[in-house]
Amino acid sequence: MTAPYLPQLRLYQDWLRTQRGLVFDDYDALWRWSTTDLDAFWQSIWDYFNIQSPTPHSAVLAHNTMPGAQWFPGAQVNYARQALRHVDAAHAAGFPAIVSSNEKRQHREMSWPELRRQVASLALHLQAQGVEPGDRVAAYLPNVPETMVAFLATVSIGGVWSLCAPDMGTNAVLDRFRQIEPKVLIAVDGVSYGGRDHDRLGVLAELRAQLPSVQHTLLLGNLDATVSVADCANWTSATGQNDYETDAFEPLWLPFDHPLWIVYSSGTTGLPKPIVHGHGGMVLVMLQLGALHNDIGCSYAPNSWGERYHWYSSTGWVMWNAQVGGLLAGTTCVIFDGNPGGSKERPDWASLWRFASETGVTFFGAGAAFYANCMKAGITPAQCGDLSYLRVLGSTGSPLSAEVQQWGTDFMAQAGVENIWWCNISGGTDFAGAFIGGNRELPQTPGKMQCRMLGAAVDAWDEQGRPVLDAVGELVCTQPIPSMPLYLWGDDSGTRYLASYFDMYPAGHGRKPGGGDGPAAMGAVWRHGDWIQIGTGEAAGCVIYGRSDATINRHGLRMGTSEVYRAVEALPEVLDSLVVDLEYLGRESYMPLFVVLREGCTLDDALRARIQGAIRTALSPRFVPDDIFPVAEVPRTLSGKKQELPIKKLLLGQPIEKVVNRDAMANPGCLDWYVDFAARRARSEATP
Repeated sequence: MTAPYLPQLRLYQDWLRTQRGLVFDDYDALWRWSTTDLDAFWQSIWDYFNIQSPTPHSAVLAHNTMPGAQWFPGAQVNYARQALRHVDAAHAAGFPAIVSSNEKRQHREMSWPELRRQVASLALHLQAQGVEPGDRVAAYLPNVPETMVAFLATVSIGGVWSLCAPDMGTNAVLDRFRQIEPKVLIAVDGVSYGGRDHDRLGVLAELRAQLPSVQHTLLLGNLDATVSVADCANWTSATGQNDYETDAFEPLWLPFDHPLWIVYSSGTTGLPKPIVHGHGGMVLVMLQLGALHNDIGCSYAPNSWGERYHWYSSTGWVMWNAQVGGLLAGTTCVIFDGNPGGSKERPDWASLWRFASETGVTFFGAGAAFYANCMKAGITPAQCGDLSYLRVLGSTGSPLSAEVQQWGTDFMAQAGVENIWWCNISGGTDFAGAFIGGNRELPQTPGKMQCRMLGAAVDAWDEQGRPVLDAVGELVCTQPIPSMPLYLWGDDSGTRYLASYFDMYPAGHGRKPGGGDGPAAMGAVWRHGDWIQIGTGEAAGCVIYGRSDATINRHGLRMGTSEVYRAVEALPEVLDSLVVDLEYLGRESYMPLFVVLREGCTLDDALRARIQGAIRTALSPRFVPDDIFPVAEVPRTLSGKKQELPIKKLLLGQPIEKVVNRDAMANPGCLDWYVDFAARRARSEATP
């Protein structure tokens, strides 16, 4: 007889009842406890996941302030140790650690013992090159198993990991790595993407020439396993050790707040922010996010190792960090390296679904734009193989429209999976976690995320800094989270850190956690830069409306850009769109809309009228654009986000080099059209 299905979050609540005597009437009550009794909540996460330390911690949250919160002082942990503790049990159960494939259909599996052996071998190699705790190891690698091995090996000996994707331009990589002065560089010879091989040895040479701090370089032969470059160590040799030393190797015990990795924000001006997160904070938050809210490790599997977890990402997006986080719970990570849409010559939005079918993926995650492209391409389950193992669709990166989510639900029903669960999350690189996420036991509403995450004291604030419900407000977090940045690398005074997250609501501007009015005895409040609406009653759930600094404000009525995109991109003729509102310092608002049309379509008067009508009907006549322009592409970051703010600044008169880094873009060639458009508009405004 099959045991009844129990989501991970329900199992955690059962544990709270039996081990802590805590019973909550509903999820809202559980969330309020988790954000008001931080010590009890985060201690429960520590105990529930059996985090180990050779020394006790003297407190859970020694200093409750932002920034500067001090978590679990006295404890010692190691991210790699937490991942590798599952080797024997997961292997005995017959589950691999990593399953991978690429555009060339080169399928591989890595066992848990082999993962441990390669991590130990590479860690010993790095130690032999003089890598000590605190030294930075920079990686220029694609989404392959070797990247996970390199990460775990680095952090196992206390090195600080930092990763850039090989699709990033040389200058963008140097802008990041120069700031952290790495001792070691691990790089790839080339990558395959969009049906073509792309050599990266030239980029490697430039990186080595421009990074004088690098004392040792390790080369991975991804395109050619026999590749050799002078003064570069060989990956196969570095990971080939298999003897008593590798058998005896154990990751170092490190302080809870020892630096784990450095990730980078996609800032529009200045150098990217090098954000430092700690071992302990990431272990706790990744387990809480992955297991409890993403429900990775379902109770009807023999154990948590029965999950096959895939979230499509490049190594330049924080979702790679979330993907590797699956190893912390002993979950099989299923990764794909390549273009999910096929090639330019042969578009194929079913390819990633076929990959999921061939590898038995149970949790399938991707950016919201991926699902929209699949819908517009008209893919069918018949093109995708057997998807019956799938039980979750995850989405993030940008707001997921109700239309696209409903399409995905219908698509999975046609594939034989009824009532697929959507785990829609929203968070950020800045704290490598999520503020808003999923809960299997809550109702699903297409276009909405189900709940605020446990431990995340998220509110929507109005312009007076008061929490609001059922209304759009500024997304803030009023209590610290263990994965918030330790600091920004090189920001010794902390001024850049403060300016990035706490300038709008400095110390003394806080409100009581959980939505109460009145000042709170706390430090500054984290302002994330998104518009959010937190619903109640039948409208419960959360909606992210896009970046708050790119929001449309037409005649006093505020609207997130995602609402416009939802209306416009529902039209079959429109593949993509970008809108900006040029209201600035009292000038009259001018709102142009840029649309990418399906091949064969023309922006004639009839289509213009349909676009205007769609916006008028879905939103308000106030949000009908002043002009509509056909464009070849919408500018996007490497992680797929529309670059609204840079284009807004460009059209307000700032030079392109001041507002965007071309090397950090997915499609920098499209900028020339916008630069020319801005120049023509400036000339027309100057003409009396």
